[in-house]
Amino acid sequence: MADFDFTQRFIFESTDVRGELASLEESYAHVLAKHTYPEPVAALLGELLTAASLLINTLKFDGLLVLQARSQGPVPLLMVECSSDRELRAIARYEEEQIHSGATLQELMPEGVLALTVDPREGQRYQGLVALDGADLAECFTNYFVNSAQLPTRFWLYADGQRARGMLLQQLPADRITDSEEREASWQHAVALASTLTAEELLGLDNETILHRLYHEEQVRLFDSTDLKFQCSCTRERSAQALISLGLADLQALLAEQAGTIEIDCQFCNQSYLFNEADVIQMFAEQDATDASSTVH
Repeated sequence: MADFDFTQRFIFESTDVRGELASLEESYAHVLAKHTYPEPVAALLGELLTAASLLINTLKFDGLLVLQARSQGPVPLLMVECSSDRELRAIARYEEEQIHSGATLQELMPEGVLALTVDPREGQRYQGLVALDGADLAECFTNYFVNSAQLPTRFWLYADGQRARGMLLQQLPADRITDSEEREASWQHAVALASTLTAEELLGLDNETILHRLYHEEQVRLFDSTDLKFQCSCTRERSAQALISLGLADLQALLAEQAGTIEIDCQFCNQSYLFNEADVIQMFAEQDATDASSTVH
């Protein structure tokens, strides 16, 4: 296995099917190092990180992809962000006393909902929803593509607390095969072979070996890999903007309550940003100067 994080695209030369493989180790380790997650929660978070890694290329946009799964169960929140720069961060909320080893998705997130949000730097924000009613997250993502009437797409997602791996297959618009029955047969054939891949094989084998194991009788072209990395987008400046939105009076009251210091903690990376009274006064002075400059121009 490679010791860095990447996705790698492949296509079938004679059929209208493409695929992608994702491998996460370092960024997965970064996410798990920030919080002490129970094993089933760490596995779910790894699967969601992998899904985001696979989707970011499929969606082809400039901006931020946010995957957010919510439920009223022992895991009320799973959240992953992946930018078009291929930077990942993730977090989970959970009730530890309600979680047992080997717990399934339906036990952890009963009656849950998965939201897929595409937030481009330019253009309109888009959000799609799907019920978390599959046996696992891979089935839920597959259902999302079925329900949204997009190109047929299948997911395989596995994570074991050390590495997270995934594979995606997607049927492309008719090109090499135009007969509808032949197209469907070739798609089902590719999916059936992929479904024989075990978690142990996907987690333990390199991409070339996986593709040979599944499709040695097919012509498959594997492209160069593209790196991914963990990167939190929090900054002191963004924290300051969040405070400014509360208003000066509320911040002064907060300073009085908290012994003269406001602390903002990033939930994703545990970074803390401290602001005292002088910081707050300076923040609003700079904001007023910016507003005045904008008015003049």
